[in-house]
Amino acid sequence: MTLQAIRPGHFPWFRYEGYSFSLGLTHGRDAWLSGHSASEHDPESGRIVVRGGMTDQARTAYAKIATILEAAGLSFADVTRVVENVTVPGLDAYPEAAAVRAEIFGEHRPAVSTVIVERLLRPAAFIEVEVHASPGGPVASAAGVAEAPDGAVFLPTLLPIDERGDVVGEGDFVGQYAYCLDKADRLLREVGLSLDAAVTTYDYSTPATRDVYRRTHGVRKERLGGAGVYPGAGGILMSRLHHPGVLVALEVTASRHPLEAVNPGWSRYDTLTYTPGVKAGGMLWMSGFAALDMETQRVLHPGDVVAQAEVTYDAILRVLEAAGVGPEQLLSTIEFVCPDGLGAYRGVADVRKRLLRDPWPASTGAICAGLLRPEFLLEVFPAAVLP
Repeated sequence: MTLQAIRPGHFPWFRYEGYSFSLGLTHGRDAWLSGHSASEHDPESGRIVVRGGMTDQARTAYAKIATILEAAGLSFADVTRVVENVTVPGLDAYPEAAAVRAEIFGEHRPAVSTVIVERLLRPAAFIEVEVHASPGGPVASAAGVAEAPDGAVFLPTLLPIDERGDVVGEGDFVGQYAYCLDKADRLLREVGLSLDAAVTTYDYSTPATRDVYRRTHGVRKERLGGAGVYPGAGGILMSRLHHPGVLVALEVTASRHPLEAVNPGWSRYDTLTYTPGVKAGGMLWMSGFAALDMETQRVLHPGDVVAQAEVTYDAILRVLEAAGVGPEQLLSTIEFVCPDGLGAYRGVADVRKRLLRDPWPASTGAICAGLLRPEFLLEVFPAAVLP
């Protein structure tokens, strides 16, 4: 089954041809959309601009999504998962975007993830929205968990906040991490699964916790990989998270299908609690990748985001090859770039055009405060489909 780019006949916000990403892709009857903000072409200035506050921006982003879904023969009633990337400057106004979402979806209940990002690539943007949709929407949903017809199970953002709304384990990063994994396990058990079914665990923390991050290894080893396969993983740093006192937020995806590890032969993963790629049904879920020498563990090309992108996408292509597919099967990429890499970040598009293939993956780009290795300027979270 091949990927097809979604091409609306009328998309008034900007000309979408010529980029190294698509507005969205279909895989069979499913649709995966890129992140969409309120960016639009201003004919007077000839530039792409972002207008309005949080409410106006959320409405524009969701209007774009409605147009793209319609071109794929879908609607908001078919959405299984929503990811809202909210900037630190826009965080205090985020309830406005949540109100727009509630108005749009009504009684429909997709899984909702809220990812706090330092800012978006358009400096005036407060929010960028991604969606996944399948005809009829989730086949089951409970407690914010939504299951897609293909067996993917999406959890809402996991925060160390209890039922009373209190932050758990204030000041204890490892304890909060464990709490979030345990919460994920409880939610998965409500739909007949457990953490053994996790295919990815992406975590967001702050630069202040970088020195203690390694201590999560024991927590992950105790709770993950029970079925013999550790999930893909990635870690991103932001200056602020969802609530004061929250030191970590987790995004977990699981699958109903049996899991199979994919590794091009990198021995470093023998002792880690995550896997380069995980096959589950018709999907290949992957870890986040950056410019790391897999043999020496050295960071390659410090200070050069374009050269780091070459290494990063080469690693992704090697995982695809190990799974028996090529770049044309790459479904989505989420790129996190550090502030020091922004000056040359446009050059990453040239790397993508050279290494990836049409139809270009659905993509989202955001700016983070940092990455777990300070020399990294770019980390990419990819996913692919299998024939």
